[in-house]
Amino acid sequence: MSDYKQPTYEQRCQIEILNKSGFSEQAVAEAIGGHQSSVARQLRHNNGERG
Repeated sequence: MSDYKQPTYEQRCQIEILNKSGFSEQAVAEAIGGHQSSVARQLRHNNGERG
């Protein structure tokens, strides 16, 4: 089983703010204490272009 944990509401808000401020996915991940892949997944999930 995987160790994946969904980002909390606060982390999702931080991801959105930092991304809109121009931070890279890696920098956002370091700021929230998560993985770059989790940040990328969250941004892809919430970009408004999904099915």
